Amino acid sequence: MRTPPILIVPGLRDHVAEHWQTLLAARLPNAHSVEPMGRENLDCQRRVDALERAASAFGKPAIIVAHSGGVLTVAHWAAQTKLAVAGALLAVPPDFETEMPPGYPFVARLREAGWIPMPRGPLPFPSIVAASRNDPLATYARVEELAAGWGSHLVDLGDVGHLNPASGYGEWPMVSELIAALANMSVAREAVA
Repeated sequence: MRTPPILIVPGLRDHVAEHWQTLLAARLPNAHSVEPMGRENLDCQRRVDALERAASAFGKPAIIVAHSGGVLTVAHWAAQTKLAVAGALLAVPPDFETEMPPGYPFVARLREAGWIPMPRGPLPFPSIVAASRNDPLATYARVEELAAGWGSHLVDLGDVGHLNPASGYGEWPMVSELIAALANMSVAREAVA
């Protein structure tokens, strides 16, 4: 089975050296990333538009691999796009409706930039939400709620912090397994259609 193209959607901090997404993009020949937006640019619609351009460039359904704020970019985009998607891996979504630790945008700024309200309706494609038990940017219970609303399969990663270099993650070996699961879901869905 050929894996569909992989589209990487980074969080608000864009592409970070030694982040598992950056390493994944370098390792997979069929992986491409959404263009960097700049850490200071919090405009949600601009990020949604960049995702639309990147997804359109493939000409066929991709598997989206999103992290943190990139997950919420995907959720906002899913409500607007007409493009088919093979599936989405949504890793450690933050809770933008609750104040986050120092160094992260305030709720008022995120609301002003169009992130709030956070989308909660079903996604029109298969999805897996990978959740951390000790993420400083969202409680596990809140991520469980988001996954249920999106119709996503929830994977409990245990205590992995925010699944980023600050939490000890460069490579994330499980990502390949989850991408394969999404590829299988996509094939099964096409067989039924």
